Amino acid sequence: MHRQVHEGRSAPVRRPKLTLFALALGTFAIGTGEFGSNGIIQLFASDLDLTIPVATHAITAYAFGVVVGSPLITLFYARTNRRSLLLGLVVLFLVGNAISALAPSIELLVVFRFVAGSVQGAFFGAGAVVAAYVYGPGRGGRAFATVMGGLTLATIVGSPLGTFIGQSAGWRAMYWTVVAIGLLAGVALVAWLPRTGDLRGSSVVDELRALRRPEVWVMFTVAALGISSIFAVYTFIGPFVTDAARRDASLVPIALAVFGLGMAVGNGLGGRVADRFAHRGLVWGYGGVLALLALIGVAGDNLMVLMPCLFGVGATMMFAIPTIQVRLTSLAPDAPTLMGALNLAALNLANSLGAIGGAVTIDAGWGPLSTVWAGFVLTTAGLILYVTIVARAPVATGIPRLSSRT
Repeated sequence: MHRQVHEGRSAPVRRPKLTLFALALGTFAIGTGEFGSNGIIQLFASDLDLTIPVATHAITAYAFGVVVGSPLITLFYARTNRRSLLLGLVVLFLVGNAISALAPSIELLVVFRFVAGSVQGAFFGAGAVVAAYVYGPGRGGRAFATVMGGLTLATIVGSPLGTFIGQSAGWRAMYWTVVAIGLLAGVALVAWLPRTGDLRGSSVVDELRALRRPEVWVMFTVAALGISSIFAVYTFIGPFVTDAARRDASLVPIALAVFGLGMAVGNGLGGRVADRFAHRGLVWGYGGVLALLALIGVAGDNLMVLMPCLFGVGATMMFAIPTIQVRLTSLAPDAPTLMGALNLAALNLANSLGAIGGAVTIDAGWGPLSTVWAGFVLTTAGLILYVTIVARAPVATGIPRLSSRT
């Protein structure tokens, strides 16, 4: 079996900070394309003469690419050196977004949003492996948080910027902007990714063996259920501000930025906690978000309550995500790239669960703030599953017991 990256590295990495910057720039480009698409949906719907429900097929196709396409790419290129894989993924990302910008119909747009989405999970998985190599042993949480950092920055800067460009110069310009950022990321990756055999891949058999482990799928379910609450909030921030708090729509971008800042803070802290404690990041993160969801549900019509809670929900949920990655990797140390792809797949499944759950409560006539209760139920289910099955599993399964350090 190949020696895995998390066991160490044979030589110091030259310019490690630039390597990490290149990886984060890549995830920033990916996040800008993902979140920016949500901000221009009305624009391409109008241009292509579509209803909004039909236009959302392009958004759904992207998520489907992450959930299905990324794990398949990871398996197909299991033996490929992680440097080569990342550079190939950048090329695929550029193709997906460039043809999205040129798409004359919803059919072609759907196909190439799927292509662009199929890059995301594989890039995050391979990027986390390279970042772990740069950081050295025992810092897998910080490594994944570094890669996720570009995505959180995209929610603060990339998505508003992409939406503004789309509104000012047309929706196709937004995708060309994403292509430009992706090109910069590609140049940075070519220049600063280390060339080493230590980043070689593993066999397809090793990757597939990981998928046969029930504990991996339990952890995947914990992630999909628990993280869904972040989207039961993020998706409906607009109605929270305008309908529940009865404030002007001009405050919505500020609310989105506050949420994104919380995500950035929580991600950084969560990476450090994930490297020190087996369970604390997830248990505290899920528990904290449940308390904040309840507070929004009860008093979120007050803007002075809503804004700090939006920051808190973003922070506490992102606090948990690096621990999810570390736990997944510990369950399948022979398939770290695939575990990263599965983590992102769970994140996108959570996106659908949170949005659907929130839509159900609103359609039931329970008001805009009711979406947090859908998230509350889903995250509670994820936390219960983790505490009762994962954290209490025998050590023989590869999942550490809950200890006094939790």
